[in-house]
Amino acid sequence: KMLRRVLFTVLFMGALPSLAEVSQGHISVVLLGATGDLAKKYLWQGLFQLYMDQVSSGHSFTFHGAALTALEPGQRLMFDVLKKLACPPDESPNRCAVLKDQFLKLSQYHQLKTAENYTVLNREIETLLRQEGLKEAGRIFYFSVPPFAYTEIARHINSSCRPPPGAWLRVVLEKPFGHDLESAQQLAAELTSFFREEEMYRVDHYLGKQAVAHILPFRDQNRQFLDPIWNRHHVERVEIVLKETVDAKGRTSFYEQYGVIRDVLQNHLTEALMFLAMELPANVSRAEEVLQRKLQAFQSLRGLEKNSAVLGQYQAYASQVQEELQKAQDYISTTPTFAGVLIHSDNLRWEGVPFLLTSGKALDERVGYVRVLFKNRAYCTQSETLRDAGQSQCKAKQIIFYIGHGALKTPAVLVSRNLFRPVMPEGSWREAVGQSDLHIFGQPLSDYYVYSPVKERDAYSVLISNIYHGRKDFFITTENLLASWGFWTPLLDSISHQPLRLYPGGVENQHLLDFEMVNGEVAFTLAEPVELLNPSGLMPSDYRTIQSKFRQSPLVSAWSEDLISQLASDIEKTASRTVAHSGQFHLALSGGSSPAVLFQRLARHHYAFPWKHTHIWLVDERCVPLSDTESNFFSLHNHLLQNVRVPYFNVHPMPVHLNQRLCVEEDRGTELYAKEIMALVANASFDLVLLGVGTDGHTASLFPRSENGLEGAQTVVLTESPVKPHQRMSLSLPLINKARQVFVLVLGKGKHDITTLLSRVGHEPRKWPISGVSPSSGQLVWYVDYEALLG
Repeated sequence: KMLRRVLFTVLFMGALPSLAEVSQGHISVVLLGATGDLAKKYLWQGLFQLYMDQVSSGHSFTFHGAALTALEPGQRLMFDVLKKLACPPDESPNRCAVLKDQFLKLSQYHQLKTAENYTVLNREIETLLRQEGLKEAGRIFYFSVPPFAYTEIARHINSSCRPPPGAWLRVVLEKPFGHDLESAQQLAAELTSFFREEEMYRVDHYLGKQAVAHILPFRDQNRQFLDPIWNRHHVERVEIVLKETVDAKGRTSFYEQYGVIRDVLQNHLTEALMFLAMELPANVSRAEEVLQRKLQAFQSLRGLEKNSAVLGQYQAYASQVQEELQKAQDYISTTPTFAGVLIHSDNLRWEGVPFLLTSGKALDERVGYVRVLFKNRAYCTQSETLRDAGQSQCKAKQIIFYIGHGALKTPAVLVSRNLFRPVMPEGSWREAVGQSDLHIFGQPLSDYYVYSPVKERDAYSVLISNIYHGRKDFFITTENLLASWGFWTPLLDSISHQPLRLYPGGVENQHLLDFEMVNGEVAFTLAEPVELLNPSGLMPSDYRTIQSKFRQSPLVSAWSEDLISQLASDIEKTASRTVAHSGQFHLALSGGSSPAVLFQRLARHHYAFPWKHTHIWLVDERCVPLSDTESNFFSLHNHLLQNVRVPYFNVHPMPVHLNQRLCVEEDRGTELYAKEIMALVANASFDLVLLGVGTDGHTASLFPRSENGLEGAQTVVLTESPVKPHQRMSLSLPLINKARQVFVLVLGKGKHDITTLLSRVGHEPRKWPISGVSPSSGQLVWYVDYEALLG
């Protein structure tokens, strides 16, 4: 019996302590894509390492390589790889030779192409177990195949290859897990129709990197030192970096679809960010607790905008794409090969601390690190040459999780000596002895406590070991995956045609890719030295001759970004002038997606805004609870109120939710709001009302042919919207027209038709309510972007 002979041979060589321990059951490992690049480079070596580590554990193993290739050529390809497998340097040659020989005997190749092939594989596993008299512990299926093949393979495994009840199934999936939120949701839905969440192990190999994997344990074991300083009061900034010297040559078919953000930032660097930013659970070994804290950290991240990122592309990339993908000579790629992204968290611990995520190809060095730089409040009276360098409080204070390569060429954890001596697990990390003349971030290595792994292990070996042990905290759950794509997709959409900075590659990049943080945004520090890629060919200068009036009122027009900037500045000027004159400023704001961008601009760039003297009112509200994501107040709170210092009693949400019900006339919510306005706003004349325009010409929640609000004495009314949620509360047109100033914001190509129509029609509020906006003793100003104005 083949399997038993193998076990006896290993026992004879001293690898197994006793036959009694060979009783925990049998594990079948199936590697799909067994002859592919990933399998050749990492996965077979990782499986061999698992066998070496666990051969004495009491489990027995068989390894099944599988691919679409026919049996004979596939077998030859696979065993060519297996023969090159190596043991770690500390393994004795005799034991290594025996284990390698046994591993090869326990490995076999299968062609898995049809449903019948999977049925045959299942039958072979069952027959082997029956012949050997072994109980099945579980099966591991490792998908080293493109994601488009996942669904079909999953269907076959689910219908033909599941282990019997009592044995576990672990399905291992490699990225990419989708291209954006929608595709990730679709793939997740397909997979969950075949596998339970606890059966799926999505691999991000960065979580197997020893320095990354040690971030959470480090925080846990050093709580007494970190608790007082791991926050916005002490941390100046965090850098999470992966630089590569190689370019994308030979991989442009993949890279052109994904680019650097999808390839590296959305997964590897984001996972490292979560380990740093999440609140520590009581037990970092409990996967469920870690996941919940990660999800909470995702929810605290501030949404990314176009100006949250700087993007570049190495100059040879375009010609590589043209050559490898047979593109025309005039083909222009807008795929970034370099990205620097500024991320903020709005929770109390990290508010205001910049997290910089950076990665790129064709850069000056290959290195990866996570660096936490602390603020330095010390002033040292003693001259630098005379003071103790290691303990000087004037030197930089930092903690660095050094992922590998670079100057150190090894994973490491470095802690500035003027911070604290860290607690490190003795069995797995050791302090570096002897001081090198190396410098890390401008400081000699002697300024740090430096720790490196006792035994350096490949990331895939670590992850395969964790799959075997069922450690889910090293893998990406469906919730985690969708939270990450939900965070990154809006940025990816906004930059899909953004100009890229071209860079030559390598050391010639010099300072071209240096960038800086200004007012919550990032920008390159050097002016553009080479031609910008601008696929649209349209620049603001193309539209310099535009009329300055719209419907006989002043018109401000620009590209949307510049328009929002101008509108925010005009609102601040109006507020400051009004507060100087009357002591307070009453501002009524509309809901919708366009104002959300404006709210963010006001919160992040207008620090002189007189928020302390500003009253915030709602122009309209949907009849949903204020905590509902559909609520205008919810959007206003998320994008503006929680980020500025408006006194609590100066915020006036519409009372749509009274007596545990929504917008019921008997509750008199409209009367309550009208009375509040009369009591606080002089003559019920708002200082400024901000409006938008719907594609049907509605404004506020005043819709065409609305029975309420277009005329009459009522100041606050209930209305009906043609789209859900139907019930609304709104300021009436007569009340809006009492305002001292009304600004109307119109953005996007989708508003071009209504903008053109409004430029031609007169005062017909029953057809187009926005046409009835005409302040009786105030000013109306239109803010219309080029896309809405010109199409």
